[in-house]
Amino acid sequence: MGEPLGKRQTAVSIATTAMTTDPAFEVDWEEDDQGNPQNWPAWRKALTIFCISWSTMTVVCYSTSYTSGLPGMMLDFHISSETVAVLGVTTYLMGLAIGSVILAPLSEMYGRRPIYVGAMAIFAIFIIPCGVAKNLETILICRFFGAFAGSAMIGNAPGTVNDIISEEYRALAFSIWSIGPMNGPVIGPLVGGFVYEYLSWRWTNWVILCSASASFFLISSVPETYAPAILRGRAAQRRKETDDPRWFSRYDAKKEFWPLLRVNLSRPLWMAVFEPICIFWNLYIAVIYGILYLCFVAYPIIFTDDRGWSPGITGLSYVGIGTGTLMMICSEPLIRRFINSRKPDPVTGKPPPEAMVAVVCIASILIPVGELVFAWTCTPNVHWVVPILAGVPFGIGNGIVFIYASNYLVYSYGIYAASALAGNAVLRSAMGATLPLAGPAMYATLGPHWAGTLLAILEFALIPIPFVFYRYGGKIRMRSALIRSMQEDKDRLEQKRRAAELRAERLMKSCSQEEAQQAIRDEKELEREVEVERELEEDAEALAAGLGPLPNPLVRNPSREERRHN
Repeated sequence: MGEPLGKRQTAVSIATTAMTTDPAFEVDWEEDDQGNPQNWPAWRKALTIFCISWSTMTVVCYSTSYTSGLPGMMLDFHISSETVAVLGVTTYLMGLAIGSVILAPLSEMYGRRPIYVGAMAIFAIFIIPCGVAKNLETILICRFFGAFAGSAMIGNAPGTVNDIISEEYRALAFSIWSIGPMNGPVIGPLVGGFVYEYLSWRWTNWVILCSASASFFLISSVPETYAPAILRGRAAQRRKETDDPRWFSRYDAKKEFWPLLRVNLSRPLWMAVFEPICIFWNLYIAVIYGILYLCFVAYPIIFTDDRGWSPGITGLSYVGIGTGTLMMICSEPLIRRFINSRKPDPVTGKPPPEAMVAVVCIASILIPVGELVFAWTCTPNVHWVVPILAGVPFGIGNGIVFIYASNYLVYSYGIYAASALAGNAVLRSAMGATLPLAGPAMYATLGPHWAGTLLAILEFALIPIPFVFYRYGGKIRMRSALIRSMQEDKDRLEQKRRAAELRAERLMKSCSQEEAQQAIRDEKELEREVEVERELEEDAEALAAGLGPLPNPLVRNPSREERRHN
């Protein structure tokens, strides 16, 4: 089945270096180690979360602020087709999708901070040609490469939250961080509308450049948070200071870019084509995402063209969607309580992944209802507040789908979560990139009533997907060869560890001191192998979080400190 999956590049190969060295020379965290990001003071953690939230918001915001300046751009470049002008959104989202997959291995090799600094610098540089462009082609190309670089920011930011916040407060931290990126698509046209109205379409680029420059300086002040990178650096420093090559960290195994990239490209494609869970959820999330981005083309048609609003006031029409998203984020404790109230899995003692699908079922109804209400109240004969309020359930539903549907994949696939969401991110962004191109022609041909109704019908048609997975998701997961194989590997490793413990106990009682010490070393090596396997799961979830909209820390996993004491 699966050489394309890169399945055997798991804990065994990664732990090889650690298993062939003396544990007495392993560099690890000390108790209350201030170099451990988990032990940073609260003010530094808060500042770090603010920096990455602001930076991620800037990258996401640029995807939609572009639409505010379309009329001026079309006038300056003599573009008669709005569909052609909308290609700027298409190339940007494709850059985010492709970049998120190709650049994903870099943080594993170099840590998070160098990637942040480099990504924001390149992102800012590619904004400049867009602001001074003399033709649309320049804008399309530069937006693609700017988004390609900016995707590294989006992909690593959730991992940083995971690095610095303990399990107890992680849910709250993720909710605070998500305020920026989740509302970025709404903030873009809201700010961009006023900038275009009072300055020009070129200033929609300069405003983002100012924000990106601020992000660059903010992110440059954030220390490294990725534990493997910190411990690798400490081990190298210790070897240099003592001139003793025996010092090591368990993360010293060399990782090369191209093998990691091969796995990052082949495995998501394989899963997107052959895994039923991925097939249906990719379809569902991609359509919802595409319709959301179509709104950023439809709203100017409805409010600027039909109602005669100015570009700045039209930007305020997105407040309904933004309010819905914020309401969903603020409701996270209630949603968490609802999920954790579901019947736990008898094996893990935690709520099964289908507990999150229960929330998605509610969202799957809110989205088309909001879309349908908007479609039939958006014309000038109805008060403007009604279609804007229709955006509230639409925003709530979209936020829930992007978080909890994506995280159903995370908790279903464990260490392969990043691959599941990488495929989802590409398909989702492809739909978000292409569906808005149909917006101008669809609304011109069908009119606002039936264009919106068509989208609502499509969303209603997809409602069975979450309901089927809520009812039969457990059985569907167990029919996945990849998930079964992953579970078998876990069971085999756990049995191996238990057997080593029993063997060590017997040898301690019946053999020489030298043999007993060797047995203890063998047991420690196996424990390290198990720990690395578990850390891989945790890191995969953090990486997957970056490929999806927002990680869901509702189902609690033990921290690394707890694992060492278990």
